Amino acid sequence: MRDEYDIKNLNPRKNPYSKKLKQQITINIDSEVVDYFKQMAASSGVPYQSLINLYLSDCMSQNRKINITWH
Repeated sequence: MRDEYDIKNLNPRKNPYSKKLKQQITINIDSEVVDYFKQMAASSGVPYQSLINLYLSDCMSQNRKINITWH
């Protein structure tokens, strides 16, 4: 085994998925919301975290705005 390797020449291709990298975060979500997405996951076969990400991505791409009213 060599003592040094030229890492740049080992794999000169860029990662094709680098624009779609995900960021791990901590977020507080109501248990009813999590249960809803878990039920959808069970029926669709898609992990619930992926479903939440897909839903939020769709909201972003459709430029949806939140209508909040306080009672």
